[in-house]
Amino acid sequence: VWVITGSSFAVSGEVQFAWIGFAFQVVSQFAECSRAVMGEHVLTGANLKLDPLSYTLFISPTCLTVLLVGNAFEWDPAIPQALVEWWPVLLPNACMAFLLNVIVATVIKEMSAVGFIMNGVVKDIVVVLASAVLFGESVTLSQTLGFVLTLAGVFCWSMLKLDPDNKVIRNAEWFFGDTRKEAEN
Repeated sequence: VWVITGSSFAVSGEVQFAWIGFAFQVVSQFAECSRAVMGEHVLTGANLKLDPLSYTLFISPTCLTVLLVGNAFEWDPAIPQALVEWWPVLLPNACMAFLLNVIVATVIKEMSAVGFIMNGVVKDIVVVLASAVLFGESVTLSQTLGFVLTLAGVFCWSMLKLDPDNKVIRNAEWFFGDTRKEAEN
């Protein structure tokens, strides 16, 4: 809840808000979370435990199919010529994408799907703050408060995973109410 609330604060008041962009973002996040959860199930499930390379091999044809469908709608006859011209750039890019997919599978297998998503949230905050420092982009007070609240939520989630009996977690349970007891009733 903290992470969602903090993220909402960070994007509130955006001047260039567009509903179509919001819809694309919602669909994108749903697809990303679904992929992460299904990946965790395939990588650590009881029936099927794939290693990260096998998982990448398993998921790649599905991704290729989706990309080919999208490419069919946006096909341009200049694409083959551009492929011939840009192959020295595209080949290393494809290799990096492959390595990224293997690393993502490894992170999901070792941490969990939620841990992967939490890492993505922290990465997004670091990107925004780096752009503020390096390029002078402005960060509003509500964005800063949203980032702090989001990072606090990630911190508490991490503490809960590492040490559920930690004093910080116990105090948070006391302050917000122990949801585990409510769930058992």
